Amino acid sequence: MNTLYDTPDGNLARHGQMLRLRVERPAGRGNRGEKARKMARARSGASALLTLKGPAKGPRGAQPERYKVREEHEERIAKPSGAPRILESLGVRPWFRYEKFRSTFQLPGMRGLKVALDETPIGLFVELEGPRGEINRAAALLGFARSDYITKSYGALFMEECGRARRISGRASHNEPVPFSGVPDMLFGAKKSLG
Repeated sequence: MNTLYDTPDGNLARHGQMLRLRVERPAGRGNRGEKARKMARARSGASALLTLKGPAKGPRGAQPERYKVREEHEERIAKPSGAPRILESLGVRPWFRYEKFRSTFQLPGMRGLKVALDETPIGLFVELEGPRGEINRAAALLGFARSDYITKSYGALFMEECGRARRISGRASHNEPVPFSGVPDMLFGAKKSLG
């Protein structure tokens, strides 16, 4: 479960920054339906990652960049239950949550590359993180062309899915959702609000 935090006026998003608390629970094997989610919630062993990402680096011209490069700082939190209170006491509030089931892989001969398969409520995505040459090589091995690359966040993709991206344009960096955008949470089993 990923929760994005921002100031009430969306200051982080407007500056292309992102503060995320990701609570990770090992998922059960097999069907990832409601039964697996309930089992994962009931298990102990949850940990969390607190991540601060800076603005995307690189050209911002008419042609979108094929790679997203951002400064990133991460800290693992062994007991995530108190983290929301700490963040809220610093003046940031949760405003967008999204779920995903992630499976990670490593390709032979590409030790510097992280491969993740993300199952989200809006579809399946492959994330490749590492040096550009290894990203290109892995993408080709997996059957993807450079024209298939997506650098938008799950929040931006979800806003497009809900038809809200145009209404938010200009209020955030790269049409990302912001606290006042009214974007519903992107959760499995939640009814889509497409208006």
